[in-house]
Amino acid sequence: MVLDWPASLLHDALAFAIGYVLGSVPFGLLLTRLTGGPDIRSIGSGNIGATNVLRTGRKGLAGTTLLLDLLKGTAAVLLARHFLGEGPALAAGLGAFIGHLFPVWLRFRGGKGVATFIGILLAFAWPLVAAYGVIWLIVAALTRYSSLAGLLACSATPALLWAYGRPDIAVLFVVLAALVIYTHRANIARLIAGEEHRIGA
Repeated sequence: MVLDWPASLLHDALAFAIGYVLGSVPFGLLLTRLTGGPDIRSIGSGNIGATNVLRTGRKGLAGTTLLLDLLKGTAAVLLARHFLGEGPALAAGLGAFIGHLFPVWLRFRGGKGVATFIGILLAFAWPLVAAYGVIWLIVAALTRYSSLAGLLACSATPALLWAYGRPDIAVLFVVLAALVIYTHRANIARLIAGEEHRIGA
């Protein structure tokens, strides 16, 4: 028996799956292994993102990881939009983000999502990436907390999208921002306790 699902639902499911596969590519882990570095899951926070790669002391590798984690979110959205339309592009963005946070290949232990968040934003409303950056820089300059800067910039993004005239995308970013807050729960606890590492410390 073949399920008679609406085409739009099938497109959304396909886009989500493609986004998940792209988002779950663990660039930080792959790059450090290919260049003879340690398993980044065994150092620092144990996650696969650029911040943890930076703890290996290899700034270039961390920068490359940041760029690739960003672009996989962008690629997922753009591919889905090109082949399936705007609605599935939203599903692909969500899929890429979930894939980065919870990759099945790594027992659902991935990164914290900020770079991929920015990459998805870049695909949907690229001018707002500049606004995101301004918020991040102001908070980072005032507090010297990178995690706090990322949390506040991500949390402000849905309101920025709403003001930009894209409430449909703003709804997606409410979900993504909530997930960023969830993945940064340990950072939030350290911020409250005054134990979070400052930039340059």
